[in-house]
Amino acid sequence: MTGTDRRVKSTNDLELKDRLVAINRTTKVTKGGRTFTFAAMVVVGNEDGIIGWGLGKAGEVTTAIAKGVEAAKKNLMKVPVYKGTIPHEQSARFGGAEVFLKPAFTGTGVKAGGAMRAVLESAGITDILAKSKGSSNPHNLVKATIEALCELRDPITVSQNRGVSLEKVFNG
Repeated sequence: MTGTDRRVKSTNDLELKDRLVAINRTTKVTKGGRTFTFAAMVVVGNEDGIIGWGLGKAGEVTTAIAKGVEAAKKNLMKVPVYKGTIPHEQSARFGGAEVFLKPAFTGTGVKAGGAMRAVLESAGITDILAKSKGSSNPHNLVKATIEALCELRDPITVSQNRGVSLEKVFNG
């Protein structure tokens, strides 16, 4: 994934909220009967631009969710949130899933489906238009959404890189 320079190192002072995206049950048939295992896809975020995802696998659902939360805390990213939305349009692909994110005015809300909604709300984005194309697999949708968010460029860094004022970045 892109955005490796946006990784968050310390999680001690962050108050992260976790959201369950998907639970998958797998069955293994043995001589003694069926063995069920569960895989839980979890998204964590502080609703202020820090987000991460994790996958936990265990014999019980609660243990799988707890493992997913711990894995997500090790995989945190910082994404730019500007006035409750994203700074510009962005699209990304992961596997068969393709996502398209577009900034929206205040009051629009989060117009996104299931797995994308969990990621965007955990990141603290309150107004956005989002569309998923291709696969609706929640695992790939979460990864594609986070990849798109990590590819976003902050308006302040864009103005510094170009050597122009912040108003010139927005107004051209």
